[in-house]
Amino acid sequence: MSHLFSPIEINSPQGILKLENRIVVAPMCQYSAIDGHANDWHLSHWSSLFNSGAGLFIIEATAVTPEGRITPNCLGIWDDARAASIENYLERARKLAPHIPVCIQLAHAGRKASSAIPWKGGQLLPIGQGLNDGWETFGPSAIPHLGKERSPHELDIANIERIVQGFAKAAAYSQKIGIDAIELHAAHGYLLHQFLSPVSNQRTDQYGGSFQNRIRFLLEVFAEVRSSFKGVIGVRISATDWVDGGWTPQETAELSLILKNAGANFVHISSGGVSSEQKIALGPNYQVPFAKLAKDKSDLTTIAVGLITDPHQADQIIQKGEADLVALARAFLYKPRWGWEAAAALNAKVQSSPQYWRCLPREAQHIFEISGVGGR
Repeated sequence: MSHLFSPIEINSPQGILKLENRIVVAPMCQYSAIDGHANDWHLSHWSSLFNSGAGLFIIEATAVTPEGRITPNCLGIWDDARAASIENYLERARKLAPHIPVCIQLAHAGRKASSAIPWKGGQLLPIGQGLNDGWETFGPSAIPHLGKERSPHELDIANIERIVQGFAKAAAYSQKIGIDAIELHAAHGYLLHQFLSPVSNQRTDQYGGSFQNRIRFLLEVFAEVRSSFKGVIGVRISATDWVDGGWTPQETAELSLILKNAGANFVHISSGGVSSEQKIALGPNYQVPFAKLAKDKSDLTTIAVGLITDPHQADQIIQKGEADLVALARAFLYKPRWGWEAAAALNAKVQSSPQYWRCLPREAQHIFEISGVGGR
């Protein structure tokens, strides 16, 4: 029996989120929004990956305030119009593919905001008034991500509260437009991670210094989101900064337990992103031990991610109890039907649109479940 294709249930105050398998499409920034609005690119991208065979799809980092976007081309959910654009394209995408639960990653980029899109260099943009110009950035401390960049403004208490309420408002919009789950982005050097890490947080008030102070902002955000959204909520965490004196795997495990006690339903364990000095020990499964550490400490549903590309490799992670789900990102961009390949390799089944049923060689036809196509 395939462990990767065994079902799993995640409990929340609203009820149970049922996933048909343990494969997750990780959030991947598309840098294709127009002034924060979803568009036809998202319709194509989402409908394609809804047909991937995965059990859960996570929408890319979606900014909760305008200045929280990574780039001028990032998706947003800070007002009625942006939320409506996501709802429109999500509803249309769902009609083009089998049902798959949808999670949205809510984010604020902090000092890494106001950047150019990756294929245009990815560096901090000069401040201007145009749609593709940069803007003033904010962080826990007035420390730039790169030494040569202009410094972010250190957030005062009023602006911290404004951003907390931005997350709460985005969560309420997510509930309204039919999102199944929320992931808070506390990884990869963005604002919530910036508060966690001593590398970027050198405050001397109640939000800096000790472990309890550095996790305070995230916990305040989580509490407001939990009050605004009754479905499944999780947090993506960079388990280590890969820098001496930075955030550690042990702190990640302790934070996971605290989040569980606060009402979190899952953690998604990645690493790095807060410092240009990071030295990452890359290799297959290189982040899986961090996921296991968080899982063992908290007993939360845990997602592992990072250089997991082979179906048998993913299946063994679940079999060994190192994580409960396995997420892939760029592998799905390269092979949008990776879930089909995994099902064929592991003698399992997936759902797909009937237009695709004839595509597989005869020996792999068993993977398709005969089911209807349409929305929820």
